[in-house]
Amino acid sequence: MNSPLQRSRSPGSESPPFSKSVPTQTSRKKFWLMVVAAVVALMAFYFWITSSRILGEPAEIEHSVETPVFAQSLGSLLGASFSGGNRVETLINGDQFFPVMLQAIREAEKTVTLETYIWASGTISDRFIEALSERARQGVKVHVIADGMGTLKLDRADRRKMLDAGVDFVVYGREHWYEIKPNINHRTHRKSLVIDGKIGFTGGMCIDDKWLGNADSKELWRETQIKLEGPAVLQMQATFATNWMQTTSRLLFGSEYFPEVVRAGDALAACYKSGPNEDPENARISYLVAIAAARKSIVIAHAYFVPDDLAIEMLLSARKRGVKIEVVVPAINDSRFGRAASRSRWGKLLAAGVVFHQYQTAMYHAKVMVVDDYFVTVGSVNFDNRSFGINDEMNVNILNREVALRNLDAIKADIAQSTPLTLEAFEKRGLMTKVFDHFCGLFRSQL
Repeated sequence: MNSPLQRSRSPGSESPPFSKSVPTQTSRKKFWLMVVAAVVALMAFYFWITSSRILGEPAEIEHSVETPVFAQSLGSLLGASFSGGNRVETLINGDQFFPVMLQAIREAEKTVTLETYIWASGTISDRFIEALSERARQGVKVHVIADGMGTLKLDRADRRKMLDAGVDFVVYGREHWYEIKPNINHRTHRKSLVIDGKIGFTGGMCIDDKWLGNADSKELWRETQIKLEGPAVLQMQATFATNWMQTTSRLLFGSEYFPEVVRAGDALAACYKSGPNEDPENARISYLVAIAAARKSIVIAHAYFVPDDLAIEMLLSARKRGVKIEVVVPAINDSRFGRAASRSRWGKLLAAGVVFHQYQTAMYHAKVMVVDDYFVTVGSVNFDNRSFGINDEMNVNILNREVALRNLDAIKADIAQSTPLTLEAFEKRGLMTKVFDHFCGLFRSQL
């Protein structure tokens, strides 16, 4: 006699009564979406807790950037005291700075030290290789550090040309494939060229054809460099020597690298280094102190403007003090992810009256801030956590009205080629754009 259970089954029924159910395609998709979401959340949390935040409280500065106390205090904090007697020349775009830099190399008598992040084979690379190699063959000591990630597009044959000519060329962090640093996220982002310890150059420029010309097309990059002469060049040389020792275990020493100080102008200047292995957060401290000291104006011209919570709080405090703040950012960006992360930080600033300009003509790569028409900082530092806490960086701080006005003139020309971003336009971004911005913003501590 058949049981009720047996009677309930008809011939050809799909499965036994107690068989496990087979997961559907929809349930599998939900499972993997949950896994991805969990991984993203964990990564975002990890990046947040490991982000730079040694300085956690807003700085309140009673002294303006024009007072001697400001220079004395900031220089002491950064381990790079301001010195007088410096001459600073601002050079805009490759048509201005490449000829001057190459000529300085060709006129070197004793030493050339060069550190760069990106070095890619091409037209401008050939010119640097030729100039450096010629000096090395004539007995000038030529030392070059280039970042391991930044040299991925440098042909081995080009590197061999320099080595064969006697150029002491080393790669920071990736000299050989088997010598990768444990912390592969740490890079040298410094950009410096020092001639005989007397003439120095820094800014955002790398050795790549993107920096050729005058930033008159979307394929080229708008850049600011400075040429520095005077006592502060010795600090720039010391910064190079630090990374040279870390990379090669060799010391650069003597008058060929550190000659007797000679006054060249009337600007107060200081060159500081920043990086996880030495003076962590110097760059962040320098920027935030200058913002806290602002009394009239702050002009920020930056390729990658991704302020952290403390920076936003201090910029908002400056607005409450009546400080006018303008920010120039790229409309054309080499990183869609970075651009979105940057946008995720602008809302409160726009609402507080910070004026944003989006540069349209070329990729905007300047790294300049001017405070109260008197303080200027320029170098390799971006206004983001990667520069403030992860990479090796170097900037020159300058206290001089003439230099400040020269940089402001260049930025005003940039603003003329920019479109304003209003709070209304910002808030009208599409839903998907807002979601993407927020998602990318979760990883801002690594950008």
